[in-house]
Amino acid sequence: MKFDHIHFYVEDAEASRNWFIEKLGFRGVGQAVTEGCHTEAIANGPVYILLSSPRESRSPVAKFLAHHPPGVADVAFRVADADGAVDRAIAGGAKLLEPLQHREFAIGTLRWATISGWGDLRHSLVEVKGIPSDSRLLLHCPNPVRQAPSPLQLTAIDHVVLNVDGGDLETALKWYERVLGLQPQQTFNIQTDRSGLQSRVMVHPDGETQFPINQPASETSQIQEFLDVNRGSGIQHIALRSDNIIHAIRSLKGRNLPFLSVPQTYYEQMQEKGGDRRLRGDWDEIRELQILADWQDPTSEAMLLQIFTRPIFSQPTFFFELIERRVDARGFGEGNFQALFEAIEREQLQRK
Repeated sequence: MKFDHIHFYVEDAEASRNWFIEKLGFRGVGQAVTEGCHTEAIANGPVYILLSSPRESRSPVAKFLAHHPPGVADVAFRVADADGAVDRAIAGGAKLLEPLQHREFAIGTLRWATISGWGDLRHSLVEVKGIPSDSRLLLHCPNPVRQAPSPLQLTAIDHVVLNVDGGDLETALKWYERVLGLQPQQTFNIQTDRSGLQSRVMVHPDGETQFPINQPASETSQIQEFLDVNRGSGIQHIALRSDNIIHAIRSLKGRNLPFLSVPQTYYEQMQEKGGDRRLRGDWDEIRELQILADWQDPTSEAMLLQIFTRPIFSQPTFFFELIERRVDARGFGEGNFQALFEAIEREQLQRK
């Protein structure tokens, strides 16, 4: 199992499409207008996103936006066997929101169903046979638009992060284990002078799915702020992978995409640990662009580079992470968690 696409519910799908094209280098690949909603499909490399806005008050999009700010409504997964995945999900306690459907094309078939996720989140389970990756959104936008490839090439959705209410972490972990077959792996506990969080990473044993789940460890946590503003659990951020994060971030900053700021003390500390030697000729650009770097084994060339945008909507909920895994680096930047958490807290305090 792996991520297939992400579906955002937004107030204006066309305006959001334009933002993703202008700020994140996506391209428009299709649109669909139905009685209930307007949907725009966008892509960057293999990363596909749907943006839907309501056209009538009875639509699912309108109902979602009546309870939550704009954000991720559906994390869709690619599965090998849609029937088996749906049966397992229902047996594990998920509700079937949209029954299994299929669509035949000259080049292959699409089969999909939608189940309930944690809270108001949904999960589409998509089985694809014979259809190339750049055509898989045909099920939502049957009239694709062909545009030139983006000059900024992403390579994958690296991971998707879910925030749940305090005390719900263990229950959510067990729920996703039963429903989707995800397995718990790394555990993280982050504490600052002001707040903290607890996190557990869920992965799928037969695919590329990485699905960390967080809960707040204090009432002042930025996780709690997300839950308060989002009015419940939801997707806090999505990590987009690049093979050249320096090029990507220089391009995105040239598009005026705002990122979290990192204090220079972080780079002074990293230099004391030998980060400048490990990064060699990239050190000056990493520091200039305020990219975070983490490594687990001092004898290995593996290194994780990451950076985080500010919230992309008007309220402090959803943001993106850009990530590069050099020499197949694993993990999630554990050495950067403290610096990241403190950077988000600085933004949080400015909103008070």
